Amino acid sequence: MNQNYIVPNEWSLIEKGFEKDRVKSSESLFSIGNGAMGQRANFEEAYSGPTFQGSYIAGVYYPDKTRVGWWKNGYPEYFAKVLNAPNWIGIDVVINDEILDLNTCTEVDGYYRELNMKEGWYERSFKATLKNGIQVKVTSRRFLSLDLDEVGAIKYDVTLIKGSANIKFTPYVDGGIKNEDSNWDDKFWDIYGVAGHADFGYVLSKTMKTGFQVCTGMRSELLVDGKSSDITGAVETNDSVSKLSYSVNLGEGATATLIKMAGYVTSMNHNADELVTASEKVLTEAMVLGYEALLEKQIASWAAIWEMADITIEGDVKAQQGIRFNIFQLNQTYLGKDARLNIGPKGFTGEKYGGSTYWDTEAYCIPFYMATKDQEVARNLLTYRYHHLEKAIENAAKLGFTNGAALYPMVTMNGEECHNEWEITFEEIHRNGAIAFAIFNYVRYTGDYSYIPEMGLEVLIGIARFWYQRATYSTARNKFVILGVTGPNEYENNVNNNWYTNYIAKWCIKYTADQIKKVKEGFPEDHSRIFGVAKLTDQEIEKWVKVADNMYFPYSEEHGVFLQQDGFLDKDLVKVSDLDKTQRPINQHWSWDRILRSPYIKQADTLQGFYFFEDHFSKEELEKHFDFYEPFTVHESSLSPCVHSIQAAVLDRMEQAYTFYLRTSRLDLDDYNKEVHEGLHITSMAGTWMSIVEGFGGMRIREDKISLEPRIPEQWSAYSFKVNFRGTVLKVRVAGSKTELHIESGEGIELLVHGKKISLEPDVLITA
Repeated sequence: MNQNYIVPNEWSLIEKGFEKDRVKSSESLFSIGNGAMGQRANFEEAYSGPTFQGSYIAGVYYPDKTRVGWWKNGYPEYFAKVLNAPNWIGIDVVINDEILDLNTCTEVDGYYRELNMKEGWYERSFKATLKNGIQVKVTSRRFLSLDLDEVGAIKYDVTLIKGSANIKFTPYVDGGIKNEDSNWDDKFWDIYGVAGHADFGYVLSKTMKTGFQVCTGMRSELLVDGKSSDITGAVETNDSVSKLSYSVNLGEGATATLIKMAGYVTSMNHNADELVTASEKVLTEAMVLGYEALLEKQIASWAAIWEMADITIEGDVKAQQGIRFNIFQLNQTYLGKDARLNIGPKGFTGEKYGGSTYWDTEAYCIPFYMATKDQEVARNLLTYRYHHLEKAIENAAKLGFTNGAALYPMVTMNGEECHNEWEITFEEIHRNGAIAFAIFNYVRYTGDYSYIPEMGLEVLIGIARFWYQRATYSTARNKFVILGVTGPNEYENNVNNNWYTNYIAKWCIKYTADQIKKVKEGFPEDHSRIFGVAKLTDQEIEKWVKVADNMYFPYSEEHGVFLQQDGFLDKDLVKVSDLDKTQRPINQHWSWDRILRSPYIKQADTLQGFYFFEDHFSKEELEKHFDFYEPFTVHESSLSPCVHSIQAAVLDRMEQAYTFYLRTSRLDLDDYNKEVHEGLHITSMAGTWMSIVEGFGGMRIREDKISLEPRIPEQWSAYSFKVNFRGTVLKVRVAGSKTELHIESGEGIELLVHGKKISLEPDVLITA
């Protein structure tokens, strides 16, 4: 795998030179999306070399039957596949009867690929010599419109460098697509209509089992030397493909341009019997508007996103490119327009993992969306979980829990658990805690307590009931224990008393009990309604609290730290620094048995708890636990380096914090874990944002105010970020030892900077 081939640039990803062995990696890195759909950066023209074709529609999935060697009671019936959708980008190009294919061309020169993050478009250009000797220059630019989010636009130029030739363009939409990761090689799509007429073609598809209906449509036109031609596309169809063919004779130096508008309309947003009409309507609207005008709208829409979300870093181009890449991909994946959607760990860049919702959303993504968009976006993400409460109760019931106990799924599309690994599905129950913590975090940041009585308290009650039933009383310890779990560190399965799981279980119960009292006092009607719906009694709450107050936490007197779980000290405690580098990453070199017996930590586990509950512990306690656990952490989860970066910054270990920041921000760009060809790590990208805002910026909510403790790595001359705090947009710029504060919109606020109270009014710049 080639690493570090992306050219450092503040606003773009740039690749120079065509190398076949990095095509799949670049398909991931240069992916584009608009929140409603997305695609890997596959070539428009034919490519016969290794490639991972991938186009995806938000919310559309297939319940692939679970495949395991030994079935266990309560096991999820299916694994929800993020579906590879019909391909709409295809444009076959034939020059004097020779197909343009970079895998078979005799020479490819000047290959250049760019993903412009500032303006939201993707472009390739190259000169190619075909086997028949014809030389052409090709430039293609495409984008997924933020304004017409059912439309993608392609401008594909072919210029004859030498001689004359006949060029045939065949834009198409292809419904005959399969997932790379099918469990049983099932057919996921049923194609029930293929047609075309007068520059418009379409394929009608329906997902098997789930019944999502999709019209993949296209409109196209041919330009010659930038001017409209009277050439109409000849229609050709088969069982799964609709094609439009355009043939033109060009002289030396002439350019033919195919404009293609295409994309998806679905039964999620339209009546099923009106999909073709809706597709033709929106594509015609795009074509009438024109490629250049639609691109101008795209640039303006991205400018509006960047105006709020951008983080600037001065003096370090690779660090700047890293954070913008992360922010860009997060906004390509989820914009908060549709409350039915969520943030999948691969977004629109690959099929691995499946599902659209993990605990990543609550633990990592909500802070980013809460601070860079309107608080309603974060509220929608919490509302999503509320709407799945009944399914969470059903999930728990399948495992034997009763009385409305709720276990939220590790992976889901519709609220049902659909993960197919035993040690994750049944044991990684800490995800319940992340959802409760997100409710707390949302209220703490936004000041919007109304979510609790309206929806949140019912979720918290279901979660508290689960923890109460999941705990076991140990007569030997005279404490409550939680057995047979997997903590955030997935390199240890079926352990007893994972400290993080026990701690967050205790916190969830106590927090829920506190909110019940608060709702009773301030929202008595909601309190009565919720008690009636949940059939809750004061006696039941007392039983919960007894469990929380008597929870067991493994602790080492020798080391003065909480133990990650019972038996951690029984392991052979060889530090990561003493590992043979040829054995990294260990998940690609070691057996699972060897990993489970090792002390190595995939991601922050005990330290995840110290991150969430920082105010519960002293700085000295954090330092002791960081020094104990970090040397055993291999960071082979994308969710790990950001937490360590934040905590290293708290401990004023800026070089270490900076190193972890680079790892999280450039995890995919530099392919640290040698897996970027499978897709990007979208949800961890929000952790990159946190590593700057919460790590270097030191932003917290204390005394119901924003609190800042800014620090700066020596590699940077300055950095800045903005946060939307309760309707006030605050800009923070840190340069050396100085911190500049400015309100860009909204009302004045009082905040803390290094513990000192500062009153900040609009249109006043304060240097602290």
